[in-house]
Amino acid sequence: MSEPKIVQKAPYVLDVEPGKYAWCACGLSAKQPYCDGSHKTTDIRPIIEEITEKKKVAWCGCKISGSKPMCDGSHKNL
Repeated sequence: MSEPKIVQKAPYVLDVEPGKYAWCACGLSAKQPYCDGSHKTTDIRPIIEEITEKKKVAWCGCKISGSKPMCDGSHKNL
């Protein structure tokens, strides 16, 4: 698998606390938008994102954003 699975055609908009997050890049995780290790059967790896302050984040749900792991609106072209 070299192309990610499109999970949804919209971002996951979530309130997050400061910390490190592993964003699922393959689209196979059952814990979207976060990694649960399902990528181990693929050549795609999660992206680690460090959030430094409490805020609302729009995690990419389509997995094709040009600004991964954040949504850039690419899902509108699907």
